[in-house]
Amino acid sequence: MTDVAVIGAGPAGLMAAEVLAQGGARVTVYDGMPSAGRKLLMAGRGGLNLTHSEPLPQFMARYREAAPKLQAAIEAFSPDALRAWSEALGEPTFVGTSGRVFPKAFKASPLLRAWLRRLDAAGVRFAFRHRWTGWDGEGRLLFQTPDGTSAVTARVTVLALGGASWPRLGSDGGWVDILAAKGIAVSKLRPANSGFTVAWSDVFRDRFEGQPLKGVALTIGAHTVRGEAMITRSGIEGGAIYALSSELREAVLGLGQATLMIALRPDLDAAALTARLSGTRGKQSLANFLRKAAQLSPVGIGLMQETAIASGRPLAAFSPAELAQLINAIPVQLTGVAPIDRAISTAGGITFDELDDGFMLHKLPGVFAAGEMLDWEAPTGGYLLQASFATGAAAGRGALAWLSR
Repeated sequence: MTDVAVIGAGPAGLMAAEVLAQGGARVTVYDGMPSAGRKLLMAGRGGLNLTHSEPLPQFMARYREAAPKLQAAIEAFSPDALRAWSEALGEPTFVGTSGRVFPKAFKASPLLRAWLRRLDAAGVRFAFRHRWTGWDGEGRLLFQTPDGTSAVTARVTVLALGGASWPRLGSDGGWVDILAAKGIAVSKLRPANSGFTVAWSDVFRDRFEGQPLKGVALTIGAHTVRGEAMITRSGIEGGAIYALSSELREAVLGLGQATLMIALRPDLDAAALTARLSGTRGKQSLANFLRKAAQLSPVGIGLMQETAIASGRPLAAFSPAELAQLINAIPVQLTGVAPIDRAISTAGGITFDELDDGFMLHKLPGVFAAGEMLDWEAPTGGYLLQASFATGAAAGRGALAWLSR
């Protein structure tokens, strides 16, 4: 028998294991993959955005309706605490120009190696290639291993199995049916921080695939975000898209499509743009004229051409006032959501009503849950990892309290 079985060797599971080991518990971490932290390493390819430096009230607002449920956990393991924890592992952090926080090494592997060394020194054991399949009739944990089925008795279990994005890295959502069979309410897993499909014309797709839209404003309904987006062969993605992904996703899933409005020059109003476009074009092509007069990129002009084609009017027939209006109100029809296995993160999961204040499942005493398994979502920018670390620490504290009883 082990004191604690932590299932999942991502940030939430490893943090729960650290808290438990520091509290004197004997901990074994199980994972279906051959090594720990695979999705963390993937996140590190872009610099490992650990957290964000903005004040906590604004920080918490990023979690929207889940913020009250996450508040205590994130206050107990705050962005400042996460930065101090990283520095204690020999990986000091810095704040980027966007307010995002990164390790100075700007990658995940040194941090993960130092963390695993510390866990090993604290006595944490690891059992890889152990895929959890549920419980047997005696309440033992069942794992599928290369040597067959293994049954494990644990006094406490912490589940930190992730969502369903990037399943090849270990989080495939296979736990949903296991918990649902135990009567645990799980909101349907949906893609978050994902791209969306658009029926681009062949000409636009072939010319502008992989091209960025910089300094744009994206709007759906009452929600507007400034930032960047990227044209893909099948649609559109990128930071500003991810920040709106919840609203865009619900619109697409509810109505079958959604209209995303793109402003190419959001700092210029219609009057200023009209004045710039009222000059004589001379022998310039329309594209060159728009590029020089309104400082538009080729991909931005391409989007305007897409809209003109859809309207049945050539862009050259638009008046200066019409061009000015279009520049900051390009309608793009989103026809679908990119598959969940390509999303950065997952929405949905175990509903918070199923958990007590220590992140234990009411219906399964001694079983705790943390990380992306829970029903919350947040934009990129450090919020995803922060909540995963913080809920892992909270579940670890809850498990220690349970053991002491």
